[in-house]
Amino acid sequence: MASSPPKNTLNSQPSSSLTPPPQAVKFTRRTSSGRTVSLSRDYDMDVPGEYSSSSGHNDYIDYTVLMPPTPDNQPAGSSSASASTSHSKPDGSSKTGNKMERRLSVMKSNNKSMLLRSQTGDFDHNRWLFETNKGKYGIGNAYWPENDDDGEGGVSMSDFLDKPWKPLTRKVKIPAKVLSPYRLLIMLRLVILFFFLWWRVTNPNEDAMWLWGLSIVCEIWFAFSWILDILPKLNPINRATDLATLHDKFEQPSPSNPTGRSDLPGVDVFVSTADPEKEPPLVTANTLLSILAVDYPIEKLSAYISDDGGAILTFEAMAEAVRFAEYWVPFCRKHDIEPRNPDSYFSIKKDPTKNKKKQDFVKDRRWIKREYDEFKVRINGLPEQIKKRAEQFNKREELKEKRIAKEKNGGVLPPDGVEVVKATWMADGTHWPGTWFEPKPDHSKGDHAGILQIMSKVPELEPVMGGPNEGALDFTGVDIRVPMFAYVSREKRPGFDHNKKAGAMNGMVRASAILSNGAFILNLDCDHYVYNSKAIKEGMCFMMDRGGDRICYIQFPQRFEGIDPSDRYANHNTVFFDGNMRALDGLQGPVYVGTGCMFRRYALYGFNPPRANEYNGVFGQEKTPAMHVRTQSQASRMSESSDLESDTQPLSDDPDLGLPKKFGNSTIFTDTIPVAEYQGRPLADHMSIENGRPPGALLLPRPPLDAPTVAEAIAVISCWYEDNTEWGDRIGWIYGSVTEDVVTGYRMHNRGWRSIYCITQRDAFRGTAPINLTDRLHQVLRWATGSVEIFFSKNNAIFATRRLKFLQRMAYLNVGIYPFTSIFLVVYCFLPALCLFSGKFIVQSLDVHFLSYLLCITVTLTLISLLEVKWSGIGLEEWWRNEQFWLIGGSSAHLAAVVQGLLKVIAGIEISFTLTSKASGEDEDDVFADLYVVKWTGLFIMPLTIIVVNLVAIVIGASRTIYSVIPQWSKLFGGIFFSMWVLTHMYPFCKGLMGRSGKVPTIVYVWSGLVSITVSLLWITISPPDDVTGSGGISV
Repeated sequence: MASSPPKNTLNSQPSSSLTPPPQAVKFTRRTSSGRTVSLSRDYDMDVPGEYSSSSGHNDYIDYTVLMPPTPDNQPAGSSSASASTSHSKPDGSSKTGNKMERRLSVMKSNNKSMLLRSQTGDFDHNRWLFETNKGKYGIGNAYWPENDDDGEGGVSMSDFLDKPWKPLTRKVKIPAKVLSPYRLLIMLRLVILFFFLWWRVTNPNEDAMWLWGLSIVCEIWFAFSWILDILPKLNPINRATDLATLHDKFEQPSPSNPTGRSDLPGVDVFVSTADPEKEPPLVTANTLLSILAVDYPIEKLSAYISDDGGAILTFEAMAEAVRFAEYWVPFCRKHDIEPRNPDSYFSIKKDPTKNKKKQDFVKDRRWIKREYDEFKVRINGLPEQIKKRAEQFNKREELKEKRIAKEKNGGVLPPDGVEVVKATWMADGTHWPGTWFEPKPDHSKGDHAGILQIMSKVPELEPVMGGPNEGALDFTGVDIRVPMFAYVSREKRPGFDHNKKAGAMNGMVRASAILSNGAFILNLDCDHYVYNSKAIKEGMCFMMDRGGDRICYIQFPQRFEGIDPSDRYANHNTVFFDGNMRALDGLQGPVYVGTGCMFRRYALYGFNPPRANEYNGVFGQEKTPAMHVRTQSQASRMSESSDLESDTQPLSDDPDLGLPKKFGNSTIFTDTIPVAEYQGRPLADHMSIENGRPPGALLLPRPPLDAPTVAEAIAVISCWYEDNTEWGDRIGWIYGSVTEDVVTGYRMHNRGWRSIYCITQRDAFRGTAPINLTDRLHQVLRWATGSVEIFFSKNNAIFATRRLKFLQRMAYLNVGIYPFTSIFLVVYCFLPALCLFSGKFIVQSLDVHFLSYLLCITVTLTLISLLEVKWSGIGLEEWWRNEQFWLIGGSSAHLAAVVQGLLKVIAGIEISFTLTSKASGEDEDDVFADLYVVKWTGLFIMPLTIIVVNLVAIVIGASRTIYSVIPQWSKLFGGIFFSMWVLTHMYPFCKGLMGRSGKVPTIVYVWSGLVSITVSLLWITISPPDDVTGSGGISV
C-alpha cells in the first residue's frame, strides 16, 4: 500500500492510498504530541492553528470536527494498525502506545453489536462510545476520559445508556422587563426618601414643633421599616420541577434496580392536635385520609398523629379513619381522585365524572359516598357512644365493688357506701390511659401516661392487588395497601415543662425515628390536608437534585378554604406567601411558617450542612467556604483505612454522634441518625453530584416492628427523656417562643443550610383560617408576640453567624422588629386629628417642596407595588386588603404584643388577651356566618379610638375653619386628607363591628361617646378658647 505525505499521517504511520470521496465535513483529532491530524483522508487539508484549511479547495460549507479515534475512523488500515502498536510520548513512556493498542484491538473483536452501523451505513460513533464505556455523558456532549480504566469501578454509564442526565428542578427567572424596573424604582425611592427626610429635618415647623418632632420620628422609622421589608425582595425567583424525570430515575427498571422498585427515600408525615373540642376529630380524620392516599411509594410512607391532649375521642376517631381508609385509598388510586380529602372531594361543585374513563366510576363513587356519610355519622356519634360505654362499665364496676363489700361486711353494705372511680373506658373493657372525662390523678390534661398505638401496620414490600369483591368495589389490578399509621400521645406529668407544640413535635421525631426513620419529615396542622397527591414528590425533586444535600426544608405556600370572597381581613395573606416568601427563595430560602413544610431529618438533629459558605464584609459581599465544615476530600483523607469513598457511605464519624447525652440515652435512637443522613442523600448519577448515594441503595424492605422496638418508642416520648439533652435548644423544634416555627428555621439557616420555596401548579396543601375579626386579631397577636420574644432573645438576627446572607439577615431582623412599628403607627394615626384640633400641620405650609416630595414618594411606591403585583402574581384587591389589615393589625394586635413582650421581659408578667364575650352565627346554613359575628375584645379599643378621634377632629377642624375670620383651608385639607387615609384603611374594621345587619353594637356607641367627651375636655384644658365676645375684637 502506498504512503501519503507525513504531513497528514498519525505519527508518520502509513495510511491508505484509496481516493477519498468528496465531503463537506472533515474530522480531525489531536495526537499526544499536540499535532492535529485528519481522520477524513483529505490529504489536501492543512490544519494550522484553529483547524482552518489553507488549501485552494476551501468551500464555505466545509467545517472540521475534532473527535477521538475509534476503530472505524483510523487513518491507517487494519494491517498497519495492528503492526504499529508502540507510540511513545515525548518523555519516552509507552503509556500512550498501550492505550492505542487497547483502542485498536477493538477492530479484532467479534462483537458485532459494538460495530453496529447506522441506517446510512456509517459507523455509529456514539453507540461505540457507550458500549465500550469509553465515553461519559455530560449535558449535551461526550468527551474522552482522562484516565482510561476500561470503565471499571464506580457507576457504569450503561445504566443511563438511552437517557442523558437531566436535572429534577430548574429556576425560572422573573423577566428582566419586570425585575429591572422594579429594582431601579426601589433604588430611586431610597434616594427620594433620603432627600425628603433631610428636607424634613432641616425645615422644622416653628409654629408646632411638637407636631413636627412626632412626625419626623415616625417617618424615619417608617423609612427604616420599609427598607428592611423591601431589600430582601430584590431577587425573587420561580422554580419548576420535573416529575417525569423523578419517576425515570427512581421508579424505573435499571441495572441497579432490575425490578423497578422505588428507590425514593422514606417520608414521615406528622399531624399535631391538642383538643378535640377546638379541633374537631372529623377534620383531623379527613386530613389523615388525604395523607394515607398520597401518590408516593406506600412502603416508604408513614403517618403519625400527635394528640397532646390524650383524648380518647381523637384515638377512636383515628381508628375509624383507618378502617375507612381501606376502601377510600384504593378508590383514589383506581380513579385518580383529586383532592383526596373525602369531605373536600364530595363538596366540589363541578361534574365529578369529568376526565374519568372507567365505566364503573359512577357506581364506585355512589358507594364510597354512602360509606363516607356513614363514617361521618360514626365520628359525630363517638362522644355520646364513649360516654354511654363509660357509664355502663362504671355501673358494672360499682356492682362488683358492692358485691365485694357485702361479702366482707356480712352481706350488708358499709354505712358510708362504696366509692367507685368514674373512669373512661376503651372498647376492649380496659381503662383509657389518657385523659378521662372526669379528670383524676394520672388521667388528666398535663398528667397522663404516654400512648403509642400502631393502627395501620407496616405494609408489605411488594404490591398487594385487590380482587373483584373488595367491599362491593372492584379493585382488580389496584394496590390495596395502606401506609403505616401510628397514634402518639406523649407522657405528661406535673412539674415538667412540656413546651406545647414544639415539645409534641420533638416527641414524634424520636418515636418515628425508631419506628420508621424516614429521611424526610412532612409537618402538617390537623386542619391542613393534602390537596395535591403529588406534593411530596414535588418536594422530593428538590431534595434529590444536584445540591439537594444542602437543603434543610422545603416550604410550601399556605392556601386556605372557606374565606369570604372579598377576603375582608386578608386571610389569604398572598402578599406574604406569593411575594415575600418567593423573594426569600432567591436568597437563602423562605422562613418556616409552621405547616406544609418537608424537613430533612438530619438537619432537624442540629448538624451542619455538608458544605456551607461564610459571608464577610459589611454587606456580606465576600463569600468564602466555611472552614470547619468538612469537605469530601478532607473526609476521604480522614478515613484512609476505608477502601470505599466516604461520600458513598453513611456518615458515622460526626463528632456530635459521639455524645449521646445530647440526644438522650436511647442507643437505638442514636443508631438511626447516620442511617437517616445516608438515605437522605441525592442520587449519585452524575459527576457533579456531591455527597450522593449509589442507585439502588434504598431497595431493601424495612424490618418488621416487634415489641421491644415499640417499647423503646414509648420510652423516648416520656416526659423525662429530654432531661440533660439538647432537645429544644439545638436539636429538633426550638423551645422558648410562641412562634417556634420561625426560630427553628432561623437556627438551620444560621448553621449554613438553605431552604426552598415550592409553589406547585396545583396547590399542595389547603387548610382553614379564622374569618371572624376577633379570631383573626388573636391569631395575629400570637404571631406578633412570638416576634417580640425573638427580638429579646439570642435568636435575634443581629447575633447571627457569618453563614447567614446579608439580605437574609435583614429579613430575619424584620421578623423581630415589625411589631414595634405599631408604636409609631398609632402615633401617626393620631397626628391628623391633632393637626385638625390645633389648626396646625406637620409642616410650616403646603409648599411646592413638600408636595413634590409627597408626589414622588407616592408615585414610586405605587409603581413598585404594581411591579410587585406583576412578578408575584397577586391581585390588586389582595394587595389593598393587605394594606388595610396592616393598619388594623398594627394598631391593635401588634401594639398589644409589644406591651405583652415588654412586660414579660422587664417585669416577668405574662398577659393573655382572651375573648370577653362570645356569640353564635345567625344563620347556620351560611358558610360565612362566622364573618358577621361580633365578639368584643380588648384589641378593639385602640382602632376604635383612632376612628372616633379622627371623626371628631374632622368635625371640629371643619367648624373652626368655616367660622374663622381668616380660614386656613390648606391646613384643613391636609388634615382631612390624612384623616381620610386613616379611616379608609379602617373600613374593614368598621364593617366587622357592624355585623351582618349593619347595626353598630351598643358598646361602640358608648365607647365613642366616652372618647368624644374625653377628647373635647382634654383639648379645652390644653388649649382654652380666647376671651373674645365677637368678631369685632371688643374685649370684655
